Amino acid sequence: MYSTSLLSELLGKDATMTDLNMSLLLVDFSEFYDLEFNNSILNVTYNLDETTIACQEFTISLSINIAVCVLFVHIFLLAIPGNLIVGLVILSNLRFLSPSDIYLFHLVIADILMALTLPFFSTSVVAGWIFGDIMCKLVNLVKEANFYTSILFLVCISVDRYMVIVRAMEARKVQRIFCSWAVCFVVWILGVLLSLPALYNEVHYITDKDLPICAERFEFDSSDEWRIATRVMRHLLGFLLPLCVMLTCYGVTVARLLRTRGFQRQRAMKLIAAVIVAFLLCWTPFNIATMVDTLMRANLVRNDCSAKNGVSLAMFITQSLGLLHCSVNPLLYAFVGEKFRMRFFNMIHRTRKIERFTPSRSTRSTSQSSEGVSHFL
Repeated sequence: MYSTSLLSELLGKDATMTDLNMSLLLVDFSEFYDLEFNNSILNVTYNLDETTIACQEFTISLSINIAVCVLFVHIFLLAIPGNLIVGLVILSNLRFLSPSDIYLFHLVIADILMALTLPFFSTSVVAGWIFGDIMCKLVNLVKEANFYTSILFLVCISVDRYMVIVRAMEARKVQRIFCSWAVCFVVWILGVLLSLPALYNEVHYITDKDLPICAERFEFDSSDEWRIATRVMRHLLGFLLPLCVMLTCYGVTVARLLRTRGFQRQRAMKLIAAVIVAFLLCWTPFNIATMVDTLMRANLVRNDCSAKNGVSLAMFITQSLGLLHCSVNPLLYAFVGEKFRMRFFNMIHRTRKIERFTPSRSTRSTSQSSEGVSHFL
C-alpha cells in the first residue's frame, strides 16, 4: 500500500490532513493491483486428486449385520459340540494315538477357542463393542493366535500324512509321537508370538454418534506402515506358505495313492480332496480381500472411496466365511472317516454297557482300531 508520506508528496506539501483522507478514497489502486496480483494467477486450472478427499465413513446395512450375527451363532452351535465330540473320542483312545491324532486334538482345542470368541463378535456386530478395552485385546489375541495355530496344525497333519504314506515311517511311531507333542508346543508358542499385534486393538468411536468398535489403532504417523507390515506377515505365514506346504504334501500323497489300489486308498484321496477344497473355500476369499486392501494402503492399486468401501464390505463378509472353517474341521477330519465313526460308536457302547464286553471282543476291537494307514484320515 502507498504510505502517507508518499501520498503527501503526490498531493503537494500544503495538503491538509482532510485533503489527504479524501484522497485516500479517490486514489485509483488498479495499477497497484495489476502489479501485485497478476491476472494470470486467477485463471489457473486445478485438477482435483480424489485420493486426497476424505471418504465418508463406511457403514454396513442392518440386514447384513443381522445375517452375519445369525451366521456366527450357527457356527458357534456347530463348532462347540462337534469339536468336543472329536476331543472325547481322541481322549478315549489315548493308548493308540497316532501323530495325526495328536495334531487333530490340538486342532480341536484351537477351533474351540476360536468358536468361543464368536459370541463377542456377534454381539459387537449388532450392539457395538460393549466389553471394554481389556476384553477387546484379549478376544482378538485369542482369535489371531488360533487363526495361526489352526492353519499350522492343518499343515502338520498334511506333513504327517506325507511321511506315513509316501515315506512309510509308521515303523518309527513312538519317536514320531514324541516329536509330534514337541511340534504342537512350538506351534502354540509361534501362534501366540504371531498374534501379538492384536494388542494394538482398542475400543474407539469413529464419530460421536456411532457405536463403539474394537479395531486396530496404530500411531497416526505410522499407521499404514504398521498395518501393511502385520498384513504381509499374515498373508505369508497365515495363508500362502501353509497353502504351499499343504498342496505340495497332499499333491505328492495323492500321486502315490493313484499308483495303488484299494478301497481305503480311494477313501483317503476323497478326504484329502475335501480337506483342500474346504480350506480354499473358507480362507481364500478373505485372504484375497485383505491382500487387495493391503495393496490399496500401499498405493499400488486404485484406492478411491468406492473401491475402499467395496473392499471393506468384502473383508467383513469373507471373514465370517473363514470362521466357518472351525465348524467344518470336525466333519472333515472325523465324521467323514470310517475309523472315527467306529471309535465313536464303540465309546458310546462302552459307556452304556461296559460290563457286557468280553475280553476277546475287546481285544478284537483294539486290534481293529490300530489297523490302517491312519486312525482318523
